[in-house]
Amino acid sequence: MNCLNCSRYLTEAINSVYAQTYPNWEIVFWDNASTDKSAKIAQSYDAKLRYFRGAETIPLGAARNKALQQARGEFIAFLDCDDLWLPEKLEKQIPLFEDPKVGLVFCDTIFFNERGGTRRLYDKKTYHTGWCFPKLLANYFLSLETVVIRRSVLDTQQEWFDGRFEMIEEADFFRRISFNWKLAMVNKPLAKWRVHPTSWTWTKPHLFFEETALMLDKYRQVFPEFDKRFSKEIGVLERRMSASKALYFLKLGQKKMGRRCLTSYIFGNPKMAALFFISFLPTSLFSLLCRLRGKIEP
Repeated sequence: MNCLNCSRYLTEAINSVYAQTYPNWEIVFWDNASTDKSAKIAQSYDAKLRYFRGAETIPLGAARNKALQQARGEFIAFLDCDDLWLPEKLEKQIPLFEDPKVGLVFCDTIFFNERGGTRRLYDKKTYHTGWCFPKLLANYFLSLETVVIRRSVLDTQQEWFDGRFEMIEEADFFRRISFNWKLAMVNKPLAKWRVHPTSWTWTKPHLFFEETALMLDKYRQVFPEFDKRFSKEIGVLERRMSASKALYFLKLGQKKMGRRCLTSYIFGNPKMAALFFISFLPTSLFSLLCRLRGKIEP
């Protein structure tokens, strides 16, 4: 568990781990120099929660590595301090590691907000299992709170979480794991992802396309003939980056900049063309359109 000023939701998150039906676990709690009551809350638990604190706040990817360095288990799971596990999560997921080629196990999850809105992630989102690096590259489909990894996968990586990243640190790491390891899945919601307005998903959306560009540059150095082998998947991801960048500018009211991000795609992709024409609507209609598409917003 990595924490930076999460006292509002922290007790509920920690309690969801203590409620696990699988008994053999410990929490490695890394406090990224919080200034609220997070430390007091975390230190109120027993020895199954091992508390560590950084001297200063560092990027999330680097902070996750600090927590990984303290992990002692054969398997490593992740839970951010505003999210939740359901009681049977570990019990259902750990047996899937009996296949020695499986390096990562995930499950379905429920997105929820404070107004009572809920949505299962894989009601609309497609997922894949087995050897699926190309699929994960093009359309990332994992959610951090659902993931458990085999500890030995760490030894197969030149780096763990990329210390530069604040938004896509887990997407980058789990994609790289999938290059050499199989993915397995429990098709049941065993976790909950909290949608709230202070989440970086909502407050810093530009980090997605900025950091994804850096990730692709890195992959060109890490994976031989990356552009040639995965040209189709790279094209899909770059299209998603352009759509994300366009939405970012459109929500800021910078419509010309937003439409400029879409012009290369409007004649070959109906969704991008639709977004281009939607950009001529008033900015205030974007939240409504997102809700109509079934998204859970803060």
